[in-house]
Amino acid sequence: MLHDQFMGQVQSRARLANDGQAERVTRAVLETLGERIPDGLAGNLAAQLPLEVGEHLRRYQMFGEVGTGEQFDVPEFVDRVSRRSGLEGPEAAFAIRVVCEVVNEATVGGVMRKVTDSLPGDMSKLMSAGSKGEVDL
Repeated sequence: MLHDQFMGQVQSRARLANDGQAERVTRAVLETLGERIPDGLAGNLAAQLPLEVGEHLRRYQMFGEVGTGEQFDVPEFVDRVSRRSGLEGPEAAFAIRVVCEVVNEATVGGVMRKVTDSLPGDMSKLMSAGSKGEVDL
């Protein structure tokens, strides 16, 4: 999937006003995900995404920040995405679901499944709910 296609899918599914919002939301979700999952997994996921998209995951891996693989729960994940994206809590949670759905469609070999398997159950449910699924926070 190409960068513009990826962003178009995020914008459409998340019902965002423009491509700038899609970029901001995608960056917020992937940077936060990059803080939460192990380095190697973040690198594997980033390698399958368009370069401009995958860089948001690599940022933490490249600079070796302590945050990579950091343990935090769903409310903290949503809060971090909310602060980074400018979306309110429920909209941020929906954005997480949308971005993860598009990432899953843009990758092969079950890498997104490995990501969700590496997370606790409630976070895994949020990430795999998709844009049409339901999830309780």
